[in-house]
Amino acid sequence: MRHRWNRYLPGDVRVLDARVAAPGFDARFSAVRRHYLYRVSDAPWGVDPLRRHDTLAWGRPLSIEAMNEASASLMGLQDFAAFCKQREGGTTIRELQRLVWRRTGPHAVEVDVSADAFCHSMVRSLVGALLLVGDGRRPLDWPGDVLESRTRDSAVAPAHGLTLMAVDYPPDTELAARADQTRAMRTSS
Repeated sequence: MRHRWNRYLPGDVRVLDARVAAPGFDARFSAVRRHYLYRVSDAPWGVDPLRRHDTLAWGRPLSIEAMNEASASLMGLQDFAAFCKQREGGTTIRELQRLVWRRTGPHAVEVDVSADAFCHSMVRSLVGALLLVGDGRRPLDWPGDVLESRTRDSAVAPAHGLTLMAVDYPPDTELAARADQTRAMRTSS
């Protein structure tokens, strides 16, 4: 069956496996954690042409140390209203569990971001704010100040640098309960 599906999908999307979901499974609300990767090139000439679809060309030198230091104030259970596109009836409280920048090669930078959930544009807003710290245009404490202000005041990084790497789910027997619990929490005010 997957071979048939893959014939009709674009070349950058592939079905590797498929199975019937357990009763109560909800792809969004049953999840306990999501993991994203964002790629950036800080080369003055742009991005490697082979990575142009999954890497942001920043063009300014980035300080990994500064971005990691500025990330510390964003960790944990917090109200990320300043980094989220507002949604009627939704909450912006999330638990940011990992936000780690690293250099993977000359002019190649990646950030791993994990949380219990993300609101719309949250990862790209966090990345956008931290890039401004990394290139020296904003001070180290600026992302934390933005978070505390709860006012949306940071640039949203483009989508093409962002990749969903994994979604963690509880055991099948806990899927329905997790979905109910998350749905109640995410739609409360």
